[in-house]
Amino acid sequence: MDIKTYMETLGRQARAASRAMAAAETSQKNQALLAIAAAIRRDASVLLEANREDVEAARAAGLDAALIDRLALTDKTVAGMAEGLEQIASLADPVGEMTDLKYRPSGIQVGKMRVPLGVIGIIYEARPNVTADAAGLCLKSGNAAILRGGSEAIRSNQAIAACVREGLAKAGLPAEAVQVVETTDRAAVGELITMKDYVDVIVPRGGKGLIERISAEARIPVIKHLHGNCHVYVDDRADADKALRIVENAKTQRYGTCNTTESLLVARPVAAAMLPGIGRMLAGKGVEMRACPEALAVLRGAGIEEGRLRAASEADWSEEYLAPIIAVKVVDGLDAAIEHINAYGSHHTDAIVTEDYTRARRFLREVDSASVMVNTSTRFADGFEYGLGAEIGISTDKIHARGPVGLEGLTSQKWVVLGDGHVRQ
Repeated sequence: MDIKTYMETLGRQARAASRAMAAAETSQKNQALLAIAAAIRRDASVLLEANREDVEAARAAGLDAALIDRLALTDKTVAGMAEGLEQIASLADPVGEMTDLKYRPSGIQVGKMRVPLGVIGIIYEARPNVTADAAGLCLKSGNAAILRGGSEAIRSNQAIAACVREGLAKAGLPAEAVQVVETTDRAAVGELITMKDYVDVIVPRGGKGLIERISAEARIPVIKHLHGNCHVYVDDRADADKALRIVENAKTQRYGTCNTTESLLVARPVAAAMLPGIGRMLAGKGVEMRACPEALAVLRGAGIEEGRLRAASEADWSEEYLAPIIAVKVVDGLDAAIEHINAYGSHHTDAIVTEDYTRARRFLREVDSASVMVNTSTRFADGFEYGLGAEIGISTDKIHARGPVGLEGLTSQKWVVLGDGHVRQ
């Protein structure tokens, strides 16, 4: 296969399909989404078998446990893919929405209309559910998509792609509206991120290495986040039960996700009272704590075994572990917590546990992250949980889209002007 020719063919087909998608009626797009969801539910066993083969091959190749966790599908995750598509179908269609219409002194009306971006290239590793999520979001937002999943998920992605093609056909939409790259050759990525005549935006989803490469080499705008060093700050006015419950969920529900908490900050006035219970919970879950000297002393005093404790290095404060490891630091209070998060965080998601409304408001205002939370787990930083139906990814950029990127993040706005024979004087 000549990769350059193959990718250019996909690009030309996507560009043509994007024009049809921009003009598609909402009912037609929803019909396709529901048909894809139905096909996924019907073919769940086929998808799970393809995924089983991918997981076995990944284990045989010695891929790490975190990647295999992201790769694996279950009955629940397959049902979740279908549910996500159904929720996208139920959402309002952003395409064509006009806002901010105002009369000008000249008599014209000026406003904005929401329009698709065009062709979206999505490059991702491991997670086969991204194939369904990305297809659904691009479809509903009137875009065409070229999806390039990781080689480790090739069987799973192609099985899901068959369901997508079926749904598009049932709705009378072009099959080329969603194209899943069939080759595992890495040269396909290099072509996709430089096809500026055919592709309007690139969305990478994967490890830091992949995203750094895409960001450095792409000749097309990129929506991205590099890594997820998320924090929970336990304030000295926190409820102890809430703090324990939130830290447990934020760190231990899943280790391999970008919204998992990697750093725990505890205010000095409550460190001796709250850290022992949190530490025993984390140790019981098999989590290693890399702690500052003060936190280390408190945790050792609580009887936590040395195998679960380690002195933190400077690098630990900015690390995304994607593993049962957490950095722990005692800080003076709110000001020090905010300063630490803004200095070492990844601007992804950070949370405060406090019963003080004024401090909560300050944290929301002053922490420079895409998602900032009060008294809840960072694991909620997710398009599905935010009511977006699903997400194409999470952006820590400040221009165009920030946080979970759903339908609106895959559209732009153009100016519209309404007149009735008006001419400029």
